[in-house]
Amino acid sequence: MTLQARHAVERRVARVDAVGWLSVYIGLLLFIPSRLVVGPLGSAGAPSTIFGLCSLLLWGFLFLTAVRRVDLGPQPIRIALGLLLLCVGISYVLAMSRPISADEVSPADVALIALASWSGTLLLTHDGVHDHDRLDTLVWRLAVCGGLIAALGLVQLVTRELWVDQLMIPGLSSTPPYGLATRGGFPRPAGTSIHPIEYGVVLTMVLPLALHVGFHHTHRSTIVRWLPAVAVCAIIPLTSSRSAYLGALAALLVCMVGWSRAQRLGAIAVSAGALIAAFVVAPRFANAVIGLFTGAGNDPSIASRTESVSIALQFFAQHPFFGRGLGTFLPKYQIFDNQYLLLLVTVGIMGTLAFIAVGCTAVVTTLRLRRDLPTASSRDLALALTASLCAGFSCLFMFDAFAFPMSMGTLFLVLGLAGALRRIQHSKSAPFLPGGA
Repeated sequence: MTLQARHAVERRVARVDAVGWLSVYIGLLLFIPSRLVVGPLGSAGAPSTIFGLCSLLLWGFLFLTAVRRVDLGPQPIRIALGLLLLCVGISYVLAMSRPISADEVSPADVALIALASWSGTLLLTHDGVHDHDRLDTLVWRLAVCGGLIAALGLVQLVTRELWVDQLMIPGLSSTPPYGLATRGGFPRPAGTSIHPIEYGVVLTMVLPLALHVGFHHTHRSTIVRWLPAVAVCAIIPLTSSRSAYLGALAALLVCMVGWSRAQRLGAIAVSAGALIAAFVVAPRFANAVIGLFTGAGNDPSIASRTESVSIALQFFAQHPFFGRGLGTFLPKYQIFDNQYLLLLVTVGIMGTLAFIAVGCTAVVTTLRLRRDLPTASSRDLALALTASLCAGFSCLFMFDAFAFPMSMGTLFLVLGLAGALRRIQHSKSAPFLPGGA
């Protein structure tokens, strides 16, 4: 092969488009019930988890082995992820080098596999989407898939049936039977997720992106582009989940900072109208939702969360820097319902700060990038990604998210989208390196 032909091949490898691959991942993540796994692999056998590991291998093959590369300078989100993986790796080595209960070893391995899978999704999204049009396509597909699982939740509410518990997929086995949860006498939809909390959190992360599609994908018909946002907005209030309400509030507040006056007034008017309609049509449900906050002092789940703080600090004091090992703190010890507390115990202050740094880096990077983006649509996408990340990271205070593959898979995908937006913008003015990587 001539040098010119080799360079042409290397350029094509460096420009491989991963949107189709990632679209399959979104389908596996959101449409296959999280309880369905490849039996012999246990909790590490979710199809989306396996596909994420394949994404990591694909990213390594395509982008670590490419000889000619675009000089984009340091990639902050990738660097932050690397620090997180380093801290988790150190924590794992320390955990395995000291006496450890036999039943903690397998969960620790599964936790590493899950983190590797989510990292593969982030990295492939970060480096495998090469222009704004393809990024818009991926965002559109995520919004549509989010709208579909929101529609499923509406069906579950109307029929009072979960439906997905009856789904059988060859090669996949289900964990013990489950049904439609209730709170205050009202059903709580879960879509395809493990728990209604996870379902609500995933939808709050999709919400800003669905609104972005509605406002800015004007090349699509009005009905088509607004359907995902309408479905998501309709189901979130019906989840009876404090996490979903707080996440949606965080997302909308961030969006409103960058929206035009007309958009803000429209959002406020729609919200006020929906609130009034709720009190008129379903006053019992509206009062039950208000009671989730006014009666929080008497709620056992809130009491459990507050009592867990002192217990977490006791375990944290035993291994303060790198923790006892990701995945080694089993539910039989205590259920914290707070991922940040759980991280303090399992990966220590170093790992927790590294994880928070990933989110903060993505938010700061995307907000700074927003000022330099040339079009209103791209600026709004940066804002929507920021809102989605703020919703996702704020909800981690409310449940142990690492045990729920759909929520973490979505969060790492959005992190990858934020990195891709930055890389696409910077690549327009970056030179192509003449030599090796």
